[in-house]
Amino acid sequence: MTVAVVQFGGSNCDRDAVRALSHLGIDAERVWHEDGLPDDVTGVVLPGGFSYGDYLRAGAMAARSPVMSEVREAAERGVPVLGVCNGAQIGSESGLTDGAFTTNESARFQCERVHLRVENADTPWTAAYEEGDVIALPIAHGEGRFEISDERYEELEAADRVLFRYCDADGNVTEESNPNGSRGNVAGILGERDTVAVLMPHPERACLPDLGDSTDGQGVLSGFEGA
Repeated sequence: MTVAVVQFGGSNCDRDAVRALSHLGIDAERVWHEDGLPDDVTGVVLPGGFSYGDYLRAGAMAARSPVMSEVREAAERGVPVLGVCNGAQIGSESGLTDGAFTTNESARFQCERVHLRVENADTPWTAAYEEGDVIALPIAHGEGRFEISDERYEELEAADRVLFRYCDADGNVTEESNPNGSRGNVAGILGERDTVAVLMPHPERACLPDLGDSTDGQGVLSGFEGA
């Protein structure tokens, strides 16, 4: 298994992702976006950061890098693809997933630990959990508010493609537990295949035991083994 962690100019979580995956025994390597995906790629991470300085819109320029055509083709073949934070924005901008991530309701950059409720446990990314489980992951973003049209939101829900929602420690989905104003408290969604997912919180920052009191991100990243 070789998971390619795609590095764009401005990425800053690529090394974190490689280290977290390696901790789980998953082979991973950083791949510069201009070099394209390796021939033996078995998974792709679009990591967090500030690709191209977030000019135009967060993720908009990276989404037009030639490597993203390869990522979309890989996703269509069933190769698991995970976009995290800026990677979620890139995934949305490139059409891997529906909706868009825009400026936080607070209009501020927010860096804090949040609680997420597992909405769909029947995916590679949530197979380690049960539906309704509450996990803790950190966020660090200024443009994490999920927006989508009424029609597409209803389709997402009907297809069970909402992966995580922001909630409180007891699993209650409330306005107060929504850190950025995302529609429906959505924190992560699936693409048309359940092997494609994007989320704003950082599972790679809640993976190594020596980095804090939560290793809940391990379950998300282990999706590369179960996809």
